[in-house]
Amino acid sequence: MPSVLDPTLERAERVPEELDTPPEQSAAALVGGIVGDLKSLIEQQLQLTRMQIESELRQRVVAMAVFTAGVVTLFVGTIFVCFSVSHLLHWIASPAGTDPAKYPLWMCHGVVAVILGLMGGSLAWAGRRKFRSIVPFQNPVSELFQKSPK
Repeated sequence: MPSVLDPTLERAERVPEELDTPPEQSAAALVGGIVGDLKSLIEQQLQLTRMQIESELRQRVVAMAVFTAGVVTLFVGTIFVCFSVSHLLHWIASPAGTDPAKYPLWMCHGVVAVILGLMGGSLAWAGRRKFRSIVPFQNPVSELFQKSPK
């Protein structure tokens, strides 16, 4: 096997001399490198925190949209319940046989109210479950400050 100092070896096969002795760096250069690394680490932590907050916010917006759709549907169903009750009162007060329809109007409004109530309740329940399934953002740095004694 040829020696490392053999001049007949290709340049890539020889070990460079600068690897044998590490370059001397000043204290200012070392501190500058540490500060640069710290700055980079802080920037990365801030970017990660921002992405986590945006992700949680998106999840909360979707959950709020589902819950709001459910509440609005329940509200419309409540309006139909009011119509149903008012038509029921009219039907009770009317003489028998005056309504030519197969089903009284109050019953039709009642069926729509029940359907809207079921849909709205399901949506509101799904939105509430979505809210409860969201894991709140927890920054490890802020947790360290909370745990440290004062």
